[in-house]
Amino acid sequence: MVSSGPELGLAVMQRIIRKSGAERVSDDAANELRMVLEQVAEKIAKSAVELSLHAGRKTIKPEDIRLATRNVLRM
Repeated sequence: MVSSGPELGLAVMQRIIRKSGAERVSDDAANELRMVLEQVAEKIAKSAVELSLHAGRKTIKPEDIRLATRNVLRM
């Protein structure tokens, strides 16, 4: 299921960037981080669904997310 709008808040992205050491954060930079994180999160979620279905489950478990994350970030 693809969302029509952003799922993550812009203020959250700005806080993450500031916690990483930035003094000021433009809205465009925060929005770019949001788009990248949402794309990665969607790939991880899709992979986790595939893993759970392969295991014969409908429920996504933490280990599905961990394994999917390793697989997606390795690409």
